[in-house]
Amino acid sequence: MSTSFIAADGTGSEARPTVLVVDDTAENLQLMHGLLREQYRVRLATSGEIALQLAATQPLPDLILLDIMMPDLSGYEVCLRLKRQPLTRAIPVIFLTALDQEIDQEEGFRCGCVDYITKPIAPPLVMARVATQIALKQARDQLANSNARLQQEVERRTLEVQRVQEVTILAMASLAETRDNETGLHLRRTQEYVRALAEDLRHHSSYGDQLDTTVIDLLTKSAPLHDIGKVGIPDGILLKPGKLTVEEFEVMKNHAVIGARIIASAEQWLGTPSSFLRFAREIAHHHHENWDGSGYPDGLAGEAIPLSARLMAVADVYDALTCRRVYKQAFSHEDAHRFIREGAGQKFDPLLVQAFERLAPRFAEIAAALRDRPGAGLDWGVL
Repeated sequence: MSTSFIAADGTGSEARPTVLVVDDTAENLQLMHGLLREQYRVRLATSGEIALQLAATQPLPDLILLDIMMPDLSGYEVCLRLKRQPLTRAIPVIFLTALDQEIDQEEGFRCGCVDYITKPIAPPLVMARVATQIALKQARDQLANSNARLQQEVERRTLEVQRVQEVTILAMASLAETRDNETGLHLRRTQEYVRALAEDLRHHSSYGDQLDTTVIDLLTKSAPLHDIGKVGIPDGILLKPGKLTVEEFEVMKNHAVIGARIIASAEQWLGTPSSFLRFAREIAHHHHENWDGSGYPDGLAGEAIPLSARLMAVADVYDALTCRRVYKQAFSHEDAHRFIREGAGQKFDPLLVQAFERLAPRFAEIAAALRDRPGAGLDWGVL
């Protein structure tokens, strides 16, 4: 008996379901081929090894009729191997065998078969069970295809929503930044500084359990809203080229509270808890708090300051130091590095300063790649 593919007679056989019949007896194969050929494409295999090869050949069989007692590999072993392989795992197997004891049937189902037919066969019974299993297989395939298409559409829509969210966040944040003579690149730089610090802390500090991939992504996305409260500061104070008076600085400090209130209002409108908005609110409210309690607006100290805000504090100060403003010249990277190092335990969380020390070259790279340029406007760039 040939071990190659044998197609059913008649036209249009390519569209018919494919049945692989495995038996080491030529007469049994001829019998099954004659029985199935009018409705199905039929493949024949005289051994377990050949069956495994044909089962993995495209188009994959829709059903396998498998003998148990074969000289090289038993049907049980063939079935187990089929179920171990992702490519053939979903192909239903019907054992077609002379073994008719209950223990044999139990072993067959344990190996993963969907049905068990004993010889000598009753053709109507075989045809009915083959049709049933193929119909079930087609239904499962259609459901899987529908689920795959649905999943792709969900992923596409989710990505679209995420992109809209990101652009909206940056656009909102830029309203405050542009009033303060900032650029969108300040937002991008501080985002990248926060991301770098969080990823380092994840692997090199006791904060690792707070910083999984999802949290780091949310922190990065929420960072641009750190100064959203500046929209509530009068231009005469916000845009003043010289040093602020004590009274003016008290007004300026209100931007932290204003920003937190703006984001808290968004949380209320949303009506459901949002990790993203929580991080954004924490950052806006507390990124001017100092580790020793000397910051504002609430004078929080140590780990009472949310980690999100402590990350933003390092990122924002480094960027403020290394960029030119109307009231000051830019510090060098080395001077900014020294300022942050000397602020450990006073202005900054010591563990974050250690992370910054490890990342200082990376901070310099980010600053260079996203440096302010005349006329850059809202050019957020891509690292």
